[in-house]
Amino acid sequence: MRKYFYFTLTAILFSFISSAQELKISFKAINSKNEGIAATSFKITLREDSLNVIQKVADNNGVASFTLLQNKQYIVEVSAVNYNSAQKGITITPGKTTFVFALTDAAKTLAEVKVTSSKPLMKQEDDKTVVDPENLAASSTNAYEIIEKTPGLFTDQDGNVYLNTTTPATIYINGREMKMSAADIATMLKSLPPNAIAKIEILRTPSAKYDASGGGGIINIVLKKGVKIGLTGTVTAGMNQGKYGSQFGGLNINNNKDGRNFYVNLNYNHRNTYDQIQTNRQLTGDSLLSQDAYTTYPSNTYFGNYGWSKDLNKKWDVSFDGRASVNIFDNNTLNQSNIYKTSTSQTISSVFSAVNNNGSSFIGNQGFNSKYKIDTLGSEWTTDISYNYSKSKSDQGYLNSFTSPSPKTINGKGDIDNTRNIFTIQTDLKWKLPKKLVFEAGLKSSFLKFNSTTDYLIQSNGSWVKDDFRTNSFVYKENINAAYVQATKTIGSVVIKTGTRIENTNMNGHQLIPLDTSFKVNRTDFFPYVYISRKVMKIAGYDLKAYLVYRRTISRPVYEQLNPFPKFIDQFLYEIGNPGLRPQFTQNYEANISVDERPIFAIGQNYTKDIFTNVVYQSAANQSLAYRTYDNLGTNKEIYFRALGALPPGKKYFFVLGTQYNHSDYNGLYENKPLSFKRGSWSIFTFHQLKLDKLSQLSFHGFIRFNGTQQFYELSNFGMLNASINRQFIKKKLTITLSMSDIFFTNNNNFVLNQGSVKAYGYRESDTRRFGINLRYNFGIRKKEENNNVFSVDSPENRN
Repeated sequence: MRKYFYFTLTAILFSFISSAQELKISFKAINSKNEGIAATSFKITLREDSLNVIQKVADNNGVASFTLLQNKQYIVEVSAVNYNSAQKGITITPGKTTFVFALTDAAKTLAEVKVTSSKPLMKQEDDKTVVDPENLAASSTNAYEIIEKTPGLFTDQDGNVYLNTTTPATIYINGREMKMSAADIATMLKSLPPNAIAKIEILRTPSAKYDASGGGGIINIVLKKGVKIGLTGTVTAGMNQGKYGSQFGGLNINNNKDGRNFYVNLNYNHRNTYDQIQTNRQLTGDSLLSQDAYTTYPSNTYFGNYGWSKDLNKKWDVSFDGRASVNIFDNNTLNQSNIYKTSTSQTISSVFSAVNNNGSSFIGNQGFNSKYKIDTLGSEWTTDISYNYSKSKSDQGYLNSFTSPSPKTINGKGDIDNTRNIFTIQTDLKWKLPKKLVFEAGLKSSFLKFNSTTDYLIQSNGSWVKDDFRTNSFVYKENINAAYVQATKTIGSVVIKTGTRIENTNMNGHQLIPLDTSFKVNRTDFFPYVYISRKVMKIAGYDLKAYLVYRRTISRPVYEQLNPFPKFIDQFLYEIGNPGLRPQFTQNYEANISVDERPIFAIGQNYTKDIFTNVVYQSAANQSLAYRTYDNLGTNKEIYFRALGALPPGKKYFFVLGTQYNHSDYNGLYENKPLSFKRGSWSIFTFHQLKLDKLSQLSFHGFIRFNGTQQFYELSNFGMLNASINRQFIKKKLTITLSMSDIFFTNNNNFVLNQGSVKAYGYRESDTRRFGINLRYNFGIRKKEENNNVFSVDSPENRN
């Protein structure tokens, strides 16, 4: 019945068709003598769609004409040789069809131009929240720090980023999903300078255009692509010190000339950190397994990011971009395990384990994109082709030394070789029709092939023999085909967007060693989407808008979660896949409110069916042995709300303060017994920035979480407070930043697991308290003139 409802609603939207209004607008550039400036460059950008850009060069009289949409806001950028650039915001109306720009000589200053307000840090644009990172970048040393400082985004110790649910968000860069681990994405973002990010798009409930697998929402990081005219660049260097130290350096170059953009970013990072996990697990009524694992992660990372784009003509744009990263690592884990008799504290068994993993990994991504501008209304056809290749090869050596009940030593070693290939092609049509109707449709296909080979040897009687328990080889192939259609209709103050996405999933896993087994999954699913927004009222002159969103998503198990081959962790724990694991489906409902396009409140619910999660089961044959696996446990109903308030940026001091509450209610079966798990969690986050003078500023940001959860682990209260101070030198080209993260060393937590026959508790900490210094030097042939608020006046000629 739902399918017919969404199909009917989409069809109704197509019945509203009329003609849109266009106006011919003239722009003129003059000098101090009111003379026209020949060959002036005019760049016109539609405010609501930054990809809708028109560029022209003025005639000998300094005049250029454009056909623009009535009642729309545009950003006008004007530049001419030997003159200071100008940038203003305008609104197109029938009564104003000519705009005049008075440019000043480059030798003069523009002290008389004052900014009266500034851009909001966050604003709501239809079904996404757009973050302007300008104010955050000023106090950051890399792009990852901007993610950490963005209000409402939470990061964990493993590099995952969370929005409004306990499911990690999917990370996109320039509109492409990063098929990388959370740790690899974090490393890549730490290699980018903070001013490399143009904007951050937060999609908590993505539309039908996006993959249905984004149950935790999507964070799209849009990088700058040669936004400054001429040749510009940035040199960065710095270090930070915790228990261990890290050092880094990088170079970023942009070249923008005559409709051609080129950029390259090179970075080197030497880092080291540690992670410590202490775990106590009840084995029987009178015995306890106690483990203390300490791991260090020294590595050297070489990262390159490059891209090129060109306007072929007024209709066609093409671009190419790529990323490559090489990581050389040498990880070491020391683990002391003891089994005690709890009544007498007597040591029953004791073993010391040492594991070394050393090797290298390579990640490469190449992408080609084309855009065809169908008309001046903003209709376009885009095509994106990308290829990802990654390879990881490492050598592992381990030693288990038993001291009781009898001395014994076990030595082993192994070679691990993984290769991943991903090819993706996607095409999207956006057609802006009359009567405020927008039609969108698209196709996407992705192909993945993953090869894994693991060869292990164990020492026996002085000789190395094959370890059948650890040796494994498999090939996994995946093909997902998708199509979507959606439409947006504006009726007065109401905006309706609705559509549906169909995804065809094909999985084929073939294990070669130790047993020749295989599995196949072929299924097709539909994912509807509905979005409604409406202007409710005005408060003190500001528009208050309300939004309602519904979306259905899927989470598919990957091969590692399906493969039944046991993976050795230590003497008391191993990991095994579950070939009977089913995909989980989530239905999300959310209502939110914004004032003046600034999100202030939201409430929502996620209902997940056949939820699968990481669980720990006790071995029936050996009470000292447990195994981790994935299992479908039943349902989870998660209710959340968030609130956000801010003193807007632009003056000496600004801050953001917000809170979020999540309540999870699991119901199902755990070890074939009824499961009921409920827990509520509060998070509070804040960001503060104080301008000490024209060249210096101080900032604080942090969060605290009460009663947190991670799967079925109950976490103690934890959080962190970070601070930084920076000052500019050499005509604001050089910025020196001093920073301190996790000042009070509070980003560590105790945890408790009490499900079924498994009862465990422990503690985790990482090398999070660190002091750092960062140097960033900007250079360029031409300096970009900036205006913090391009919409501070109505027309560009009103500059006195």
